[in-house]
Amino acid sequence: MNTKIGKRIKIERIKRDLTQEQLAFEANLNRTTISSIERGVKSPTVDTLEAIAKVFGITLQEMFNFDNL
Repeated sequence: MNTKIGKRIKIERIKRDLTQEQLAFEANLNRTTISSIERGVKSPTVDTLEAIAKVFGITLQEMFNFDNL
């Protein structure tokens, strides 16, 4: 699951032409946290996912849509 979430976040970030640093700033997180999540090394909390989804302008439900991966 961590790998799928990480992949989804990376895809959404790139679609929006954001760097990891920019996403981290907008979501009030560390860049290393974003990197770890995208690589599937770190399991994000619901609060972290919610902050990232808010930056992307999508719902948590959409965050878990893995059809396009």
